[in-house]
Amino acid sequence: MTELEAIKARHSVRKYTDKSIETDKVAAIRVAIESINAQSGLNIQLVLEEPKAFASGMWTYGQFSGVRNYFVMAGPKGKEAEEKIGYYGEKLVLLAQTLGLNTCWVGLTYKKIPGTFTLRDGDIVHCVIALGYGTIPGVQHPQKPVENFYETDGVPPQWFKDGMDAALLAPTAINQQKFKFILHQGNKVETKTLFSMAGYTNIDLGIVKYHFEAAAGKENFEWL
Repeated sequence: MTELEAIKARHSVRKYTDKSIETDKVAAIRVAIESINAQSGLNIQLVLEEPKAFASGMWTYGQFSGVRNYFVMAGPKGKEAEEKIGYYGEKLVLLAQTLGLNTCWVGLTYKKIPGTFTLRDGDIVHCVIALGYGTIPGVQHPQKPVENFYETDGVPPQWFKDGMDAALLAPTAINQQKFKFILHQGNKVETKTLFSMAGYTNIDLGIVKYHFEAAAGKENFEWL
């Protein structure tokens, strides 16, 4: 499965089986995490076979069950780090999908378990991402018209359309999709977040930008 195929196949999954993640897949994920942390300055960690963070009965929203593996998305505070959390976290999500695993971004409905991860001075846990073998592959949410999410003069080029189609498949907090893309002359692309009562818009933007970039092709445009 390619990354673009993973973008189309990936859906949020909240219920997991007790099947363990194979050692070769764990190894591939750890290699990716090490590379991402070195590149981004984040402190992402993989927690395996730990059921307490999503213990049954703790939360009603989301109705998670069977979660024993997850990414701890840790790093510095601030908008820049939040966007990186989204961007690089989605890179891991899509890697997991190519490995036959399921995932779900989780902002609030989990508990931080002492001893399962470590933080550097100045780090915080921004969110976690559930990981494992889902009982079902998940379902696609209804999509709004793509034209609601961008501004451009005239007909946009195909690479931009491809990027926007992928952006709309990106997971966002409570499916809020509070983002806008603006195509400027010279193939320059600007992004902005919109107001949200739920928050997490900077993380969402990072996720969305990763999808856009993967489908549009880095060689076709420049971020503003």
